Amino acid sequence: MRKTLTALLFAAALPTVAMAMPDGGPRHDGPHHRGGPAFHELDLSREQRDQIGKLMGDQMKQRRDITERYLDKLPAADQKAMKQEMQASRDKTDAAVRNLLKPDQQKKFDELQKERAAKKAEWQEFQAWKAEKAGKSQ
Repeated sequence: MRKTLTALLFAAALPTVAMAMPDGGPRHDGPHHRGGPAFHELDLSREQRDQIGKLMGDQMKQRRDITERYLDKLPAADQKAMKQEMQASRDKTDAAVRNLLKPDQQKKFDELQKERAAKKAEWQEFQAWKAEKAGKSQ
């Protein structure tokens, strides 16, 4: 359970870190391209980096799916507590990242946070609609 929680918290923090990077995300042409510095030593082609990036993205999605599967098995009180703890951790990291930014970067960061919140709300609304529609068809 501890490994699952750690993986879930790490996955939850990734969007915050990506938003704090210049140009909205990591660069794929420098020594720290997808896969980290270890892959830099392999002198990968752009196509190989893209393929590895896709594999890493797929792996992240699979981890998230596995985490959700086990999270669904927890009692409702534990699920709520875990989600609140994850949100508190995200908020703390967001605040720490924001404090490292210059004022103009903070403004952009705040805009990106608002966009992320809007997308999240839209996704939750869609999921609720989807669940309602599935319930009516049964």
